[in-house]
Amino acid sequence: MKKVAIALTEGELELLQILWNLGPSTILEAQKGFERPIEYPTVQTRLNRLVDKGLAKKSRFRPAKYSAAIAKSEASAGHLDVLLHRIGEGSVVPLISQLLDRQELSDAELAALKKIVSDKERRRGTD
Repeated sequence: MKKVAIALTEGELELLQILWNLGPSTILEAQKGFERPIEYPTVQTRLNRLVDKGLAKKSRFRPAKYSAAIAKSEASAGHLDVLLHRIGEGSVVPLISQLLDRQELSDAELAALKKIVSDKERRRGTD
């Protein structure tokens, strides 16, 4: 069953990435997680918007801690769907081909990709 893709803005994804990396964080902790200067009220507003959208959770304790309410895989699915349709016209092969042409793979990465394909083939036989 295919999951519904979640469309995230670049700012939402950036803030969620901070929450995934740091775990539950106060506004100040999240603010320090940015690689560039960003104002405290801006971080607060963005975190509260994520909560309103159901993408983050806010604790009831003081100081409040915010945590991601979705997994990385859920967040990336929407972006991957866009790439799949724009680059691959719905097919995975052109997208993977372009990625592999642009990026040199280590032996470990190549082995991991082969395992993914092998596992997918094995599961397909049991479906």
